[in-house]
Amino acid sequence: QKYLCSNCNNVLKKALQTLCGHRYCSACLSWIVRNNKNAICQKCKEEDSSTLSEGSLLAEERAFGDAAINKEISELKVHCVTLGCSWSGIMKNFEEHQSLCEYALIPCHTGCGHMVMRRKLADHLENGCVNNVTMCQKCKRSLSSSEYQNHSTPLTTKDGCRFSEVGCSFRGSKEKMKDHEKTAVGPHMLLLLQHIKQLKTSLCSAPKAANGFVPQPGLNLENKLHVFENIVAVLNKEVETSNLEITAFRRQSELDQNIIRGLELKIAELHRCLTQKDTGLSNLHKSLLFSEQASYDGVFLWKITDVGRKLQDSVTGRTVSLYSPAFYTAKYGYKVCLRVYLNGDGTGKGTHVSLFFVVMKGDYDALLPWPFRHKVTFMLLDQNNREHIIDAFRPDLTSASFQRPVNDMNVASGCPLFLPLSKLQSPKYAYVKEDTLFLKCIIETNQ
Repeated sequence: QKYLCSNCNNVLKKALQTLCGHRYCSACLSWIVRNNKNAICQKCKEEDSSTLSEGSLLAEERAFGDAAINKEISELKVHCVTLGCSWSGIMKNFEEHQSLCEYALIPCHTGCGHMVMRRKLADHLENGCVNNVTMCQKCKRSLSSSEYQNHSTPLTTKDGCRFSEVGCSFRGSKEKMKDHEKTAVGPHMLLLLQHIKQLKTSLCSAPKAANGFVPQPGLNLENKLHVFENIVAVLNKEVETSNLEITAFRRQSELDQNIIRGLELKIAELHRCLTQKDTGLSNLHKSLLFSEQASYDGVFLWKITDVGRKLQDSVTGRTVSLYSPAFYTAKYGYKVCLRVYLNGDGTGKGTHVSLFFVVMKGDYDALLPWPFRHKVTFMLLDQNNREHIIDAFRPDLTSASFQRPVNDMNVASGCPLFLPLSKLQSPKYAYVKEDTLFLKCIIETNQ
């Protein structure tokens, strides 16, 4: 379910996560915002319309790219469901396969209205497409491909190759003849070489007259030999010209490759800058969220939604505990947070809700007295305002939990037996109402 878009319910494409924690395709979110003023997250409405907040308001600038989920999606194992196709692979290769799948139905590009398998498009164009017609230039008739191939028309005049005398059988129009002579330099030279060898053999084996002279036919052969030698010289010049063209092409190719490498480096740099900006925007979103939720007077109210699901996650071990947002005892005071185990921890595991207090590394720790020594009071609020659960403790000044933090946060300390699970779920009380509970922490800062 986490891979599906909250709007189109298809697999997410370029996933964006909104402030309310739901995910949308980039294109879906853009479409919703463009077509709806003050659009509200549909998932938030479906889950609990009574708890809608400003975070449920959709805006592209308030959403950030979810790189982790995009990576997971790109590595999902998938297969092609097109009948007859046996392709399987991972999601990031699927789009390329879709554009090549031989069994996919595609519309004929001539506009005849037929949908045909990609692998059978050639057969359709040749034998069945009513729009695939060719005009015969001689009789001016419109013919299908198969009709045109079998259509009897007078042969167009074709010239023979200049090297037909030495065995080249190519015939074609003037344009095709030019291409042929450019590409067939090697075969022509081989034909000439064979022909010259035959001429030499003929000259050597020709009978001499009684006076020692070779008969006239031999002289004709010598003349032919000179002609062919001239042709070979011309061919050598053509080969040299071709080599110069190839050298120039290679030089241009190297220049093009250098330009491409330069552009690739620029693209990589732009991609790095975009990644940094995405990270900056993500951090900015987090800072905004934190500033909205932060408390600076030692009193913090924590609203926990989806209690049923989160309790189940705690039971199964999927998410054992939850951390609250950080809050402060004063503007420049201690930075702290709460940690709750809905299915208990330690001596309370499986029987109680366990609630703990965590001292975090703050910006002003160097100016504060240590160890932390303020009294901490926990409250689970009865939403009918009848019987709140209250527990309190004073820090153990020898415990590492209350010394100046070396890491991001100290070891949590508090009440492993804060509330029996049976009482949390009892219909007699209203600790959980509309799948939501409220925990309150009060730190006595006037000590």
